[in-house]
Amino acid sequence: MRHSTPIAHSTHTSHTAHGTHPTRRLRISRIAPVAMLVVAAAFAGTGNALADGAGAGAQAVDLKVDGVIVVAGNSCTWTNASTSAAPPNALTVNRATINAPGGNLACSGGIVATLNNDPAFTFDDAAATARTDLIDITGKQSFISCRYKATGIVWDRDGVTRKYINRAFSATKTSGSFLCPGSVATPAGDASMLFR
Repeated sequence: MRHSTPIAHSTHTSHTAHGTHPTRRLRISRIAPVAMLVVAAAFAGTGNALADGAGAGAQAVDLKVDGVIVVAGNSCTWTNASTSAAPPNALTVNRATINAPGGNLACSGGIVATLNNDPAFTFDDAAATARTDLIDITGKQSFISCRYKATGIVWDRDGVTRKYINRAFSATKTSGSFLCPGSVATPAGDASMLFR
């Protein structure tokens, strides 16, 4: 995952009468990858689809979505998040079944991610795509908290399955530490969803 603007690490290094503290510089240099991973993780955790053939009868069953994202050696995963319907019907993903303690969203690298909304998905089977209206995610590591939002995310269907893979998108910072990048970019293919 890449952020749209580099962070000038040198401007955040603390100084004392004895000089520069290199440990402070090292901590700050890790902020950008952390923020990007959290955003990607949240996107990954919100949308893919069911195998073909899920019709009206499938609405009575407990529909689930699993997700995984791997970025620079760090991963965020979740299983069994609940959805309100089966694709290609419009649906929402229940964030309470993704976030802990109701869900099992977990990230490596000491990152804690929280989805702040129930993302809505619409499907266009003729075009083999899906769209997400809004993803609102917060990522925390140690004392750093960053909140980002992305809108109009487009996903491409993977063959005849109900797996969807993201097109490239950017998320904008809406709140959090001044150490958080103003925006983060998620390359195509870094996020995916599988409804089942």
